[in-house]
Amino acid sequence: MKAEERIAALGIDLPAGSKPAAKYVPAVRTGNLIFVSGQIPTKDGKLAYTGKAGGALTLEDAQAAARLCMINGLAALKAELGDLDRVKRIVKLQAFVATENGFDKQHLVANAASELLGDVFGDAGVHARTAVGVNQLPMDAAVEVELIAEVE
Repeated sequence: MKAEERIAALGIDLPAGSKPAAKYVPAVRTGNLIFVSGQIPTKDGKLAYTGKAGGALTLEDAQAAARLCMINGLAALKAELGDLDRVKRIVKLQAFVATENGFDKQHLVANAASELLGDVFGDAGVHARTAVGVNQLPMDAAVEVELIAEVE
């Protein structure tokens, strides 16, 4: 099954892509790599998850935020590439999780994004990863995720 078919089978409707909130572009291609800018958990143009994990935001909420960030990342990747079936492999994912002091499950939050990439790309979705906790993200977003993909 191809990536586009897997997305449909998962019941995911990719958004058209987010508009940058400042002076940058959602994705840049150089050679056979596409660098997707940090994506926050927006849906229908509105921030869906705010706050900090380990506080008012549960682990499960933070994971849902990371998954939504990755859906937005896939949308940005598709907008740049035209067809997700042209992705050769996901190279790297970076997840930034807004956290309260003492929260140490950033890796579990990032897993939600990693698992989605595996569901969509299979073995080509296995990637290197960084998951870090931060004090604050833009617009009080709960999570921000960026990725690098190798393409044909």
